[in-house]
Amino acid sequence: MKFHSIRFLAYCMAFSFYCTGFAKSAAPQPLYRDPIYDGAADPVVIWNPHKEVWWMYYTNRRANVKGLSGVAWVHGSPIGIAESSDGGTNWQYLQTADIDVGSVNTDSPLTYWAPDVITTPEGKHFMFLTLVPGIFENWNHPRSIVRLESDDMLHWKNAQKIPLASERVIDAAVFQLGPKKWRMWYNDETDGKAIYYADSEDLVDWVDRGKAVGDQAGEGPKVFRWKGHYWMVVDVWDGLGVYRSENATDWERIPGNLLKEPGIGMDDRVKGGHPEVVVKGDRCWLFYFVHPGRIEDQSHLSNDTQLRRSSIQVVELFLSDGRLVCDRDSPTYVDL
Repeated sequence: MKFHSIRFLAYCMAFSFYCTGFAKSAAPQPLYRDPIYDGAADPVVIWNPHKEVWWMYYTNRRANVKGLSGVAWVHGSPIGIAESSDGGTNWQYLQTADIDVGSVNTDSPLTYWAPDVITTPEGKHFMFLTLVPGIFENWNHPRSIVRLESDDMLHWKNAQKIPLASERVIDAAVFQLGPKKWRMWYNDETDGKAIYYADSEDLVDWVDRGKAVGDQAGEGPKVFRWKGHYWMVVDVWDGLGVYRSENATDWERIPGNLLKEPGIGMDDRVKGGHPEVVVKGDRCWLFYFVHPGRIEDQSHLSNDTQLRRSSIQVVELFLSDGRLVCDRDSPTYVDL
């Protein structure tokens, strides 16, 4: 299937869903901007059974705060929550997550990055969160991944630091491979930003297994199963690198990066980064964030906020000749 056929299929599916009443409007571009700091990044989307709505957790970078030098604006970030009551098309800001890291780290203030949130088949909620012990102007500081629990998906407690390959690990992505078999992928910054993994039977005790993929540097891995294969998409700062596997252990890199070519929509004229993927039956949606101000010609920008701010976007994925493809310029109808 050629790429123009993907666009034609996207339009056909959109028209079909419109006619049948399942989706009456395309997702807006951008899908979401944070109204507090304007720095929404690293999204994770999950059903909240307590409120019967979809929630999006995200790193809320302090993009519009003046007077922050270096990368201090990327630190001190809370975890924001947005809510969708229409199946993922429209999102409204709710509040920040109430996170208590307890005795894991007593330094204040703290930095929270890139959560992954899962609900087990038994209905228990867990967050896997990157914790940085302070607010810093550079990247040369420790970071760890902690596990937290929640009864309501808003208040998170019982923090546990997970022992992994080094003291500079970020961006956990957790997936259930089978009964009592959970796997976490993450970025080990000390090994050229390779993607590592660890296994657990209960989401409490973890055994690090070493490197998963290391043929290119990357971060923000996301693993999902769709169309008979496991897939991993990784932010490689040139779009998203794509890997395929039969067993979620041995990974084959697929040529070509998703979201490498800028789109034409509002806030979408740059490369996409740090993915989230939601699968529903045969359909699959890719959520990602962008820095809209970081276009090639930045001479018209008058302040740092325009370079720092970030937005969340969404596009539907398709499978073509064994590759993941998408058309970010076609209307995207979200039906989570």
